[in-house]
Amino acid sequence: MSKWRGNPWAILLTLSLGFFMTLLDLTIVNVAIPNMIEKLPATLDQVLWVNNAYILVLAVLLITAGRLGDLWGKKNLFIAGVVLFTLASLACGIAQGPGQLIAARAVQGLGAAMLMPQTMSIIIDTFPPQRRGAALGVWGAVAGVSTVAGPTVGGLLVTSFDWRWIFFVNLPIGILVVAMAIPILPGAARTVRHRFDIVGVILASAALFCLTFALTEGQKYEWNGWIWGLIGVSAVLFVIFLLHQRTQQANEPLVPFALFKDRNFSILNFVGAAVSVGMIGMFLPMNIYLQSVEGFSALKAGLVMAPASIVSMFLAPVAGRLSDKVGGKFILMGGLTLYAIGTLWLILVADVGTSWVTFLPAFIVMGAGIGGVFAPMATEAMRNVPPRLAGAASGVNNTIRQVGSALGTAAVGAVMQNQLASSLKEQATDRSTALPAGAREPFIKGFAEAAKKGVEFGGPSNMKAPPGTSPDVAQQLAALGKQVFSHGFVDAMKPTMLLPVVVVLVAAAACFGVRKYRPPTSTDTPESAAAAHAG
Repeated sequence: MSKWRGNPWAILLTLSLGFFMTLLDLTIVNVAIPNMIEKLPATLDQVLWVNNAYILVLAVLLITAGRLGDLWGKKNLFIAGVVLFTLASLACGIAQGPGQLIAARAVQGLGAAMLMPQTMSIIIDTFPPQRRGAALGVWGAVAGVSTVAGPTVGGLLVTSFDWRWIFFVNLPIGILVVAMAIPILPGAARTVRHRFDIVGVILASAALFCLTFALTEGQKYEWNGWIWGLIGVSAVLFVIFLLHQRTQQANEPLVPFALFKDRNFSILNFVGAAVSVGMIGMFLPMNIYLQSVEGFSALKAGLVMAPASIVSMFLAPVAGRLSDKVGGKFILMGGLTLYAIGTLWLILVADVGTSWVTFLPAFIVMGAGIGGVFAPMATEAMRNVPPRLAGAASGVNNTIRQVGSALGTAAVGAVMQNQLASSLKEQATDRSTALPAGAREPFIKGFAEAAKKGVEFGGPSNMKAPPGTSPDVAQQLAALGKQVFSHGFVDAMKPTMLLPVVVVLVAAAACFGVRKYRPPTSTDTPESAAAAHAG
């Protein structure tokens, strides 16, 4: 592969494969939850921590890893991250208990945090500004495709084999990425001795840990006092971190404040968090709906959502090239608007017994929207970032997106829980009139208790008839229970999915603040073009 050394597109392919693995593992576990509970075996809470451990470590360490790439070499950290991620995937696949699996997922999150920021910063180093949009278009396509491909790939693997293969699938990809990265990725020529802000790392990691832990566990503990205490501690630590960083700006801070002097970088970091909330807010309730209400297998549910992935995969590189030529502001606004329209379309057509064909137009519109989001968002956010700050900028950008994912999961879970509490009780009360008088109150009470579990409630199969119930009444309870859950979940899902629509539309409106793109002239240097654009 020596002939490919330094080839920009070979570099991009190598980085994209590594990036794909890390993002796929953010969504692929959700579809395997029932299989893990049955075959590991594990409780629902333990399986949820399989996902949370990965998100928690990833979100906490992204900023630190981005800065380490600047200091120790982006190629070195990328390869080390891929190796660690691949070995941790093997450990996940052979885990014999939930404790081992959660620990391995935490290590997997560390590997993902090491490699993820390096992908964007190496792209910035490799591609000149006039070609960067096309490259980030491919990178954006990978980001969009991996997010929506998780349920499809996971459904195929779980249906064909079992949950362990959602981790084993990373092994050949990881080995291939390392084999490509060693000869292809450019090594950094370090000419300056760098220092590392240890105090900043500790403060940032502690603040992010408290915030992400509180967001991921808030629903479980019903947002009690100690959850809000953790959020308060996170806020205090964040203020201390900012004050400390202010004293470090003349040296080599973990987060250079100069990044936020660029209005585009600041706005598009908010947009990135909003996009994460918007995607989690749609895919989480939709995945439960397709499997628990419509009765689709994990594979069929993934295939129903696959058109969004396919359409975005083809459109994202086009959006990237257009961002180079005309700027990404209006492409991004159009993409966000299309995504919101597609989500609204799903809300309108989703019902008990809706045919899978009915969902296809909505997912195609959503895919077109996703295809117009990631590439211009990355291009405009990073357009004016000096190469020496690329790692720090990438770390900040990816961290904010992952915190957005955690926030989105928490917000959607809270809204869904609230909506389910009322909709299931209302449906149970209305339909209980068909039951014998003695069975009505336990029936209503059972659904009221189940609703407290929110999105963790597994569906009508979790509702058991009381001991001593006659076969006829038990059969009637089962039939009514399915109707209550199906109609109640749909009633709760629709207002819940309005949350991501609103958040994405707010993000689209925020893009009006993005500065208009000025194409560089033949006499511009990258520094002068960036300065003119930022000013």
